[in-house]
Amino acid sequence: MTEKFDYEKLGLKVGLEIHRQLDTKKLFSPVPSEFSEEVDFTFERRLRPTISEMGEIDPAALEEFKKGRKYVYQGNYRLTDLVYMDEEPPRGPDGEALKVALQIGYLLNAAPVDEVHFMRKIVIDGSNVSGFQRTAIVAMDGRVDTPWGSVGIPTVCLEEDACRIVERKEKEVIYRLDRLGIPLVEISTTPDIHHPEQAKVVAKYIGDALRATRKVKRGLGTIRQDLNVSIKGGARVEIKGVQELDMIPLIIEREVERQLNLLRIRDELRERGVKPEDIREEFHDVTDVFENTGSKIVAKAIKNGGKVLAIKLPGFRGLIGREIQPGRRLGTEMADRAKKYVRGIFHIDELPNYGITELEVNAVIEKLGLGEEDAFVLVAADEETARKALMEVVKRAKEALEGVPEETRRALPDGNTQYMRPLPGKARMYPETDIPPILITPEMKERIKANLPELPQERVERFVREYRIDRSLAETLVNDERDELFEELVKRGLKPSLVASILVVVLKGLRKEAPIENLTEEHIRGAFELYLEGRIAKEAFEEIFKELAKHPEKTSQQVAEEKGLTLLSEEEVERIIDEVIQGNIDVIKAKGMGAMGMIMGRAMAKLRGRADGKLVNQLVRKKIQEVSKG
Repeated sequence: MTEKFDYEKLGLKVGLEIHRQLDTKKLFSPVPSEFSEEVDFTFERRLRPTISEMGEIDPAALEEFKKGRKYVYQGNYRLTDLVYMDEEPPRGPDGEALKVALQIGYLLNAAPVDEVHFMRKIVIDGSNVSGFQRTAIVAMDGRVDTPWGSVGIPTVCLEEDACRIVERKEKEVIYRLDRLGIPLVEISTTPDIHHPEQAKVVAKYIGDALRATRKVKRGLGTIRQDLNVSIKGGARVEIKGVQELDMIPLIIEREVERQLNLLRIRDELRERGVKPEDIREEFHDVTDVFENTGSKIVAKAIKNGGKVLAIKLPGFRGLIGREIQPGRRLGTEMADRAKKYVRGIFHIDELPNYGITELEVNAVIEKLGLGEEDAFVLVAADEETARKALMEVVKRAKEALEGVPEETRRALPDGNTQYMRPLPGKARMYPETDIPPILITPEMKERIKANLPELPQERVERFVREYRIDRSLAETLVNDERDELFEELVKRGLKPSLVASILVVVLKGLRKEAPIENLTEEHIRGAFELYLEGRIAKEAFEEIFKELAKHPEKTSQQVAEEKGLTLLSEEEVERIIDEVIQGNIDVIKAKGMGAMGMIMGRAMAKLRGRADGKLVNQLVRKKIQEVSKG
């Protein structure tokens, strides 16, 4: 397959930040790490940025503050206490969470620190009631080896997760407190990743190390992969919220494409002689041009007492509409910046459109005195809001002259990205005074190191070697995290090939027929218990699992009895087979053992799940031989 870009020539650098929730109690309070839709109380907060001990204000915090939002928090008494309402100092941290984080450090070839010091990281988007997130380094200087070379892991951190968003309004965000405080492990790599596929390999290895502990949560929202991407001449861009491993290469490729196109736009602007001082915060009132407009958006704004303001962007004509990612343009980037104030902007490269006519476009061009290479951007809103929105457009236009702005972006489902906020600076960290340093003793380190879990690939190799099962079965068992259950059942005397086949093949075959995610390990154990007791045949597993998936409140025994899947006695089996034989006696006399397949099929149609297939086969064979000889 031909690659779209020469990544080595472009100087691609990628670093990963992987966050995964731990399946323990909350980090600073002994509260369950669970979600709930039950709301017992609400309260409100407003947050503001402060100057750090470095004497600076973090730009990302300042950006959030400018939005002027109020934050509403919902909680319930079982999953929320005073710690997570910021009314009581933190306790802990949770000992099990710290131990798991140290295990992960060792699995990633990192060295644990001698003392754990928690810090406060300023976060004022409302996702933390306190206005900061507590985080600590627990291990350093790890590495992941890949076919492209070694990638460093400078830090493994333990921190608390944020609230989850319930609803986002223009001036208000509603959060649920249940997720706040769930322990997160954060793993950062060095920017030594130079190919999109290498990033995927590193992310998978880290994911395997996390899963090996058996103490990480599963499901949507429990893992978040952030990417830091740059190319030669571009800038470091942080891409947040990459959910799927397979999307990593595409997102990196699209970011490379975006940065290359922004650099081309920069070069073209410079060729046109555009300078930063040419882009001015001069707002022109062009409301009169749109007095009788057919644009519903513009007409509504004017009717509500608003105005239509325009800015002139010298040299930008044809470039605002230039595609920088599939379906996204420089104008989209400008609109993303303005969206904190207005729903959208209009620019010359997309007009006439949206009910705005060519006559109106020409009138704006004339009023602003635009040349052939000059562009305009319009906003329809109340005057103050329109000015704020256009100031964001001016800022983004000036950044276009520099090339690629450093910023934090959101990963979109199609592989593109969208502006979120400026890149956070270093001015957002300060010591946590409520939690004393935690000593990691040599004895503690040795104890954890001596009891490290197997990595998934190591476990696959052992399963193939010890249990002699097919590699694909072993990989699926490990990936689906049914490997511990597999070993438990095998130790009870069941054949490894049978257990693996039922846990992989049977369950996989049911995915389209039943919601197998409802099946618990208790359901599965119950079915195998019936098999061990000789009360069901292996053919009954499929029907039992299908019914349990649809009705998880039932037990395996209840389903087996309701569905008539309990094994018949040998005498009952023989009687049913005799009925099948008598019903097909002429065929058997004519074909002899050639009728074996047909008779076996008809017998199993009556006995499937109620008799062992091996016993049925033996009895059918014996009966056909008797008829043939008779």
